[in-house]
Formats: sequence, C-alpha cells, structure tokens
Amino acid sequence: MKEPIWAPSEERIRDANLTRFMKFVDARYGTAFRTYEELYRWSIEQIPDFWAAMWEFGGIIASRPCETAVDDLSKMPGARWFVGAKLNFAENLLRFRDERVALVFKGEGQATVRLTYAELFARVARLSSALHVAGVAPGDRVAGFLPNLPETVIAMLAATSLGAVWSSCSPEFGLRGVLDRFGQIEPKILFAADGYRYSGKRFDSRTRVRGIAAAIPAIERVVIVPYLDERPRIDDIPRAILWDDFAGEGDPPSLRFVQLPADHPLYIMYSSGTTGPPKCMVQGVAGILVNHLKELVLHTDLKRDDTIIYLTTCGWMMWNWLVSSLAVGATVVLYDGHPFHPAPDTLWRLAQNEGITVFGTSARYLAVLEKAGARPARECDLTPLRAVLSTGSPLPEESFRFVYREVKRDVQLASISGGTDLNGCFALGNPIGPVYPGELQCRGLGLGVAAFDETGTPVVGETGELVCTAPFPSMPLYFWNDPDGSAYRRAYFAKYPGVWAHGDWCEITATGGMIIYGRSDATLNPGGVRIGTAEIYRQVETLPEIADSLAVGQRWEGDERVILFVRMADGVALTEELREKIRASIRENVSPRHVPARIIAITDIPYTISMKKVELAVRHVIHGEPVRNRDALANPESLELYRDLPQLRE
Repeated sequence: MKEPIWAPSEERIRDANLTRFMKFVDARYGTAFRTYEELYRWSIEQIPDFWAAMWEFGGIIASRPCETAVDDLSKMPGARWFVGAKLNFAENLLRFRDERVALVFKGEGQATVRLTYAELFARVARLSSALHVAGVAPGDRVAGFLPNLPETVIAMLAATSLGAVWSSCSPEFGLRGVLDRFGQIEPKILFAADGYRYSGKRFDSRTRVRGIAAAIPAIERVVIVPYLDERPRIDDIPRAILWDDFAGEGDPPSLRFVQLPADHPLYIMYSSGTTGPPKCMVQGVAGILVNHLKELVLHTDLKRDDTIIYLTTCGWMMWNWLVSSLAVGATVVLYDGHPFHPAPDTLWRLAQNEGITVFGTSARYLAVLEKAGARPARECDLTPLRAVLSTGSPLPEESFRFVYREVKRDVQLASISGGTDLNGCFALGNPIGPVYPGELQCRGLGLGVAAFDETGTPVVGETGELVCTAPFPSMPLYFWNDPDGSAYRRAYFAKYPGVWAHGDWCEITATGGMIIYGRSDATLNPGGVRIGTAEIYRQVETLPEIADSLAVGQRWEGDERVILFVRMADGVALTEELREKIRASIRENVSPRHVPARIIAITDIPYTISMKKVELAVRHVIHGEPVRNRDALANPESLELYRDLPQLRE
C-alpha cells in the first residue's frame, strides 16, 4: 500500500466546503457521511439528488427554479438538465458588486492592473449596452481572438449577459487555425487585440485579424483591444473599431441579464483539430455553471477570501474554468506571457506579491521548473499558498516529490484531469483526503467514472479505458453543424454504446484515486500488450540528460515496436551509454515490454497550443501519412524533423 505524501490537518478538514456540503446533504436527505468515498458513492447512486443539492448549495441565481435536476438518466446522450429553470450565466458570475478585488492582471513586462467587483460590473454593463446596440441577441456568436486580458473576461460576460454564445482562441493561433474554428460558427462580433507579448518579444496580430474579418462575412464588427500600442492602426481591418470607441465612456447603463433556459448555449469549445477539422462543442448555461461551482467550491475548496491563478491561455478550457471563480467572489489572477520570462521564478514572485492561495498550472510547467533548478520555497514567501493544481498531462511521481520538496511541504497537490469536451474534470482534488504520489486524488462527484477493459467490464487496479457510465450536466448539448448528432455519438459513444468513452487510458486505484497513462488512441501495442506512453515519460523525463520525450508505435514486421524520441538537455549528446541508461530505467521501473526498440535524438517535440504532446501526428509522419490541421500545433514545423528518418528503416 502506498504511503500518502500529504494529508490535511483536522482544522483544514473541519473548515472545508466539502465538509459543509456533507452536512448539508445529511440534513436534507437523512444521510450520515463520514468519508469522501461514502459521499461519492451516494452522488453516483442518487444522481438527481446530488445535482439538485449542488444547485442549492451553489446558490444558483435563477428567475425560475428548476423543476427537476435531470429528466431521464437512461438517455446517454440526450438527458436534459435543470429542466424548467431560467437563469443567466453572467449574472451568477457578477453576483458580487463590492470593492473587493475581482481581477488582477499581470502581463509580461507590464504594470499590474486591478479591478474591483464594482468596477468589473460597471465595465461589463457598458460593453453589454454597446453589444445590444450592435444588434447582439440570444444565440448570436461572439468570438475572442485575445490574450488573457481583463478585456477578455469583460467581453465574455457582456456577451453572455445578452444570451450570446462565447467562443475564444488565443492569439498564437495561425490564421488557418482560427478560420477552422470561427469560420464554422460565424460570429457576429469579433474581439481581438492588436498583438501580444511572449518571451520578451512583441507579436503583431493585426494581419491575422484582417484575414479573419475578410474571410468571415458574418462578422459585423471587429473590436480591437489596444495591448501593444495605445492607438494601433486599424484602418486596414474591415469593420474595425477600437474598444473604447465601441464601449463608450461615462456612467454605465443598467445591466439587464437576459433570462434563458438551462440548456441555452453558453460556450463553443473546440477539439484539438490534430486529426481532422476541429469539432465545435456547444455547452449549456446551467450545466457548465453548476459543474464549475462543484469543482471550484467542493473539489478546490475555493472561498471568497481566496486568490486563484491558472496558467492558461484563452484557447484552453482552463480559462473558462478559472473565470467561473468569480461566482465564488474570489480574486482571479490573469497572467499573460512566458511563465519563465525573465526568470523561472516569475510566477512564484507573482504568487508572493498577490498572496495567491490556489496556484494552477500544467504538468509540463512543473517538469521544466524542476529542470531549471528552481526552488520557489527558498526564493519566495508562499505562506498563503494552500493548493497547487496540475493538468494538461499526467503528473509523474517525481513532480509530486519536487512540489513538496521545493515549493511547499504543507500544500494540497491536486493533479486533475478532464477535457475541453466537458469543460471540467473527471478526476480531481479532494481537500479532505490524502495525496498519494502519482495519483489523482478522486473521481469527481456526480460522475460515474470507471475504467473499462476491452469487454466493457469495470476494473480496479488494472488499466482500462476511462469512461463515464451515466449522463452529467456539462456534456456538450450538441456539435455545431451536426444536425443528426452522428458526429457527437461517434466521438464518445461508438466504443461502448450508452457510455461516454473519453479516450484516456487509466487505472482506478485501491485508494479510490486514479492514475492516467495517456491517451488511449496513442496507446502503444507491442506484441498485443497495451502500454500507456505516460509510463515511459515518467521514467525518461526524470533523467537530467533528457529535456523532453515522445513515444510512438511504429508498424514493424507485422507487429508494432516502440520508438522513443528524446530532446536532449543543453550540451548533452545521446550516446550509446545513455541509451542503455534509459533502457535500464524503463526496464527496471516499468517492464521489459516498455523498453523502446529505437531511441532517437530530436531537436523539438510537437505540442498543441494547449501544451499537449502530439503523439498521433508524429505517428502519421513516420508512416508517411498526411497530418491535417497543423495550425492546431504550437510548433508545426517540428513535424518535419520526424520525416524519413533512417533509424526507422533499420
């Protein structure tokens, strides 16, 4: 049995929102919960009661209450949630209108900007009025091609206050990548910045904005946010106007929140687009709101006095997740720029200066931080910090140990995992439970999460396909331009009819936690034995000689062999001695079947813009197959490094 690396104090357990929720449910339903496991079991056995309790506990503001939490659990997909309710998403996020700080913005090389809840409300009111005058109505799409700015939050809230549907891409997307997304949904209004800063450099976005406006006739107005320059030139951008000229000045008008059915569209999110045109996933008002509050209030233990940051762009669902923290009344810190510019401790200095209590980032960031030799605990005062969240890819055991050794000893490290598809998490943190290295603490409340073997049988202590066996509120309502729902069903329900198959290879552990082994569509299969790529990365990337790695399966002599590509640390060469060291580490710590047939040095590893390794695209390249939608990659030029390698013909 594993030993926990951290456990919460009695005081922390006593004061947790989760403990308060358990007492709330006990009083309402006559239960007597003592542990998270008991609460979880009830939440998936009594799904309607759980979500009804979460609606009330979350204090959902609605002009008409819901008549029933869910109409028919046998419909998967197709169940309707919070039937009969009418509400507005923005109204729930703007419930606080006082002088507490709502947003803190820190851009690379920029002075810190702060907005109180009262100031945020006023700015949203002004912009909402301008959008209304521009003809924005419920169901219209409003899009953002923006850095992680306060204006991005304001634009989303103003659009959704009117019942418009918000969708965003981060500004590092290429023109083709933006058109593949916004071109499908045809927004009426486009918000865009004149550019962005990254790693000490300025990047002008206006050429791409001009291309977007020219290619999508449905865009009636392009609202430009000055970020690089106070008065950027916009006369060559069709239908463009500067933010201040569009929003106007003076006393804000009254803000009217359009009341909408629970299943009215709220967000359009996009699949990665690395294997075909991005799927446009339409998500509903109430489902996203209630699920986000569940994850923030219960699983993250977020309270009004907290200050939360997540290292994210506006093209990743963690941005949407972070901004929902406003509904709790917490202070949300927005950071835009390179997290290591000008130094590895940049974000930890920000955490110190702003008294950040919940620090969210990616597994990749923590791995690079460790490689850089950073020691935040020694360099910064992180006294207020109580939780570190990590997602984007599996967090290896060594990264757990690094956080407790070099960031803070008394901190809840919650590795979380879910997806853009559900705009949330299937597995995440448990503030009243222990942390085990290498494990996600728990399955999400109200979600029937299991690991299925190939026969569709749930397994514990074995690897299997991550599935959800019952409907949940934040499932997409539908895919855009998929009138018969066939693309939606094919995406999640083809493998196990009536069960959501998420595409992750995982294990439910004896502790009630979960281990993610990587994407199941990228699972290696040498000799018919399925292997998760994360198991290999956990070993390889602990070696100081290796900066990064990527493992794929190559079809070979009627079978499949494992190919490991490694990006070397500065000044290190891949010698035969080092290859044997890598093989030995994998053989001894995982299994002989995981040992790669070839280990090849490479100068770059491809990632999506949301910083996920692109194993499938590399697999396509080494087999001479086409790779579509390269604009979904942060570094698409890296794929050429894998083409026609002589080592793959041996």
